[in-house]
Amino acid sequence: MRHFLSIAVTVTALVIAGGASAKDWSTVRIGTEGAYPPFNFYDTDKQLQGFDIDVAKALCEKMEVKCEFVAQDWDGIIPALLANKYDAIIASMSITEERKNTVDFSDKYYNTPAQFVAQKGSGITDTSPEGLKGKTLGAQSATTHASFLEDKYPESDVKLYGTQDEVNADLVSGRLDAFISDSVVSYEWLEKTDDGKCCELIGDTYTDVKYFGEGAGIAVRKEDEDLKQMFNEALAEIVADGTYQAINEKYFPFSIY
Repeated sequence: MRHFLSIAVTVTALVIAGGASAKDWSTVRIGTEGAYPPFNFYDTDKQLQGFDIDVAKALCEKMEVKCEFVAQDWDGIIPALLANKYDAIIASMSITEERKNTVDFSDKYYNTPAQFVAQKGSGITDTSPEGLKGKTLGAQSATTHASFLEDKYPESDVKLYGTQDEVNADLVSGRLDAFISDSVVSYEWLEKTDDGKCCELIGDTYTDVKYFGEGAGIAVRKEDEDLKQMFNEALAEIVADGTYQAINEKYFPFSIY
């Protein structure tokens, strides 16, 4: 699961006034990143694809609403929600206590652990703070992976990047000794790309709720309680009728729910 730490924002400065009144949800605008395969990405035809996108479409079908997708860089994804650029975020966003101060979340729709990646033959097996002391470690910025490194690995050189692709590239080039990311995202890169053949998952997996949250959820503005409930009801339906399982099996040979 993707584990991201949002940039702090002042809610009152961004939330549109009058949000407490009932809204017409015949159309729901969904914010996503488009740079986090296999969860959300652009295909060769410049169309959004991925697990998040398929889940979003299935939920909108159950809710009997029209979906409109809006691509947004990760660093600004919560501020743009609060500024009414879209109505919900479906982008592998972890449900964390810090984010709950700013937005509300649906029930979780998947949950996967974090894990370190290093080059094959690196000799790194101990991924504890002591084991990685003095190593150069990477993560995507504004993420809970980044927060985890900064809090738990003070004696390592931590480097943060705008996208996961940039993190991957610096590991391939040797500018990083290891990085931490969602284990499923890393698995996709390792197994399905030429660059990923250089590297391997190492050490333990990490699921500490303090850092990595309760699973990935759909973020909505706090005043949109009715929309959150619509998503929760639709999510329960797609899990119950097998739609969710079919989407899961399209992308992964194991359950991520």
